[in-house]
Amino acid sequence: MNRTLRIGTRGSALALAQTGTVAEALRAAGAQVEIVTVSTPGDRSHAPIAEIGIGVFTSALRDALAHGEVDVAVHSYKDLPTAPDTRLSLAAIPQREDPRDALVARDGLTLGELPPGSKVGTGSPRRATQLAALGLGLEILPIRGNIDSRMARVFDGELDAVVLARAGISRLGRVENITEVLDPIQMLPAPAQGALAIECRVDDVDTEHLLRSTLDDSASRAAVTAERAMLAALEAGCSAPVGALADVVEDLDDEGAAVLRISLRGVVAAEDGDLLRASATGDLTAAEELGRALAAELLDLSGHAAARSAGRS
Repeated sequence: MNRTLRIGTRGSALALAQTGTVAEALRAAGAQVEIVTVSTPGDRSHAPIAEIGIGVFTSALRDALAHGEVDVAVHSYKDLPTAPDTRLSLAAIPQREDPRDALVARDGLTLGELPPGSKVGTGSPRRATQLAALGLGLEILPIRGNIDSRMARVFDGELDAVVLARAGISRLGRVENITEVLDPIQMLPAPAQGALAIECRVDDVDTEHLLRSTLDDSASRAAVTAERAMLAALEAGCSAPVGALADVVEDLDDEGAAVLRISLRGVVAAEDGDLLRASATGDLTAAEELGRALAAELLDLSGHAAARSAGRS
């Protein structure tokens, strides 16, 4: 490939850091690349994400790619709507960063050490719902802004803590500010959290081959495919209170031989605010089916919970 690949990205510090790693890998493979920043509605608005809609960080970038203004688009995968864009190919999912959530708190405190009434900021209904379910008596406040500005509200004393994706903090080189990485038993992350989605035009087969052969990680692709399939089947968007985490684990088949499987955990908020949890394990080659099956189980649990709630009213 002789042409220079134009890699489209948002202009935030985190997006540029993520895209930088992609650019470096492509250069190491012998490609010529140029990074092009694209402004998105999400970057220009300070309203809660639930109000401004799904895809606010990705639609402009996808349009620029489809219209030939860039050749590659780099997204935080969890920002993408679950519905596919038929103009584009999801060419690569690089090796995933640590998908867990992280706490940045005053005085080096952990979540359990924060006294009741502590002000904890998050822009995610998923995090807010799971924090509330822990029963720690925290005051959970909605916030927007980039990672640095959110952490600054702790350092300035406005908040006692914020909850952020560990992957984003790591990509910005700020892991020393983390006071606790939250166990998924306490808080399941957003589906595909920590993963990047690298897209190209569906008819650009040369670029697709380069991206897939250079960047794609099969285990990460299988895990996030299961998580996203669960999210899509629940008909939830990126701001819905849904958490999921899949791990590729070693198991034994019926003959006692070692095989790789996907272990998937999911959580969704019921109408009464209770958290419904389920888990399942499936074949590595059936990630989408596993996600849909777990979503069906969660929907069944949700129906039973709604019926119980109606019976009490």
